[in-house]
Amino acid sequence: MTIVAVIGDGSCSAATARLAEETGRLLAEKGAAVVCGGLGGVMEAACRGAKSAGGLTIGILPGRRRQDANRYIDIPIVTGMGEARNVIVVSSSQSVVAISGGYGTLSEIAHALKQGIPVVGLGSWQLAKDGWENARAIDHCSDPAEAVQKALALAIE
Repeated sequence: MTIVAVIGDGSCSAATARLAEETGRLLAEKGAAVVCGGLGGVMEAACRGAKSAGGLTIGILPGRRRQDANRYIDIPIVTGMGEARNVIVVSSSQSVVAISGGYGTLSEIAHALKQGIPVVGLGSWQLAKDGWENARAIDHCSDPAEAVQKALALAIE
């Protein structure tokens, strides 16, 4: 089973939640499990979508209580590590879909790229260094179907 991380803000707009929910649903329909930070916003919406299609969801929680997981998490993993759990989220995946996101999402993108885990983005971060845009670092997509197709095609073994 392919495991894809869906990352993004813990609170988000309704439009971003729709993107995340559709992404989760499409991943589950393709037989992939969804791993995320286990809380609200993009994470909850992606898990809601995955569960609507009978998929498996894994939440890597920052705190010490499995009860903090959103209601769509099948397997809550309690870390007590705070945001340091971001490394575990991406390390547990074979590819990453970044949907919108703030600095926590940016840290997950950085950890994934450092580990050679492919990242696709939906309205997420653009990376540049010294005026040179590294367009190959994040494969930007226009919709959830394209993001899921690319995330699955790029997934590492």
